[in-house]
Amino acid sequence: MTLNSFLIVFISVTLSAFAQLSFKYGVSSVVVPTESSLILKAWILFTTPFVFLGLFLYGVGTVLWLFALKQIDLSLAYPFVGMSFIMVFLMGVFFLNEPFNINRLIGTLVIIVGVVLLARS
Repeated sequence: MTLNSFLIVFISVTLSAFAQLSFKYGVSSVVVPTESSLILKAWILFTTPFVFLGLFLYGVGTVLWLFALKQIDLSLAYPFVGMSFIMVFLMGVFFLNEPFNINRLIGTLVIIVGVVLLARS
């Protein structure tokens, strides 16, 4: 994998992780009336600025992902999606004050080992 291919994959995965952070922040900051219809609830969530930002970030990340797939094998690129688990875990802990515990840490370390092994293959 070339440095250019890696950077495209890394930026794509990073944008997806930031999209998740944006989604969580967006849905946490809006009140959706429980008696509303499903369509109205979806509209309220979709028009929340941070949810919309998350969708935009996912869109840009997807375009970059397509460029990456043009350059490298899917079986090499896809394991790097595991990096998003690491990023989302850290963002949750640092930006959303989500709990940090040993099981989450061990799971994250296992993912890191897997990504490193695949990147070296």
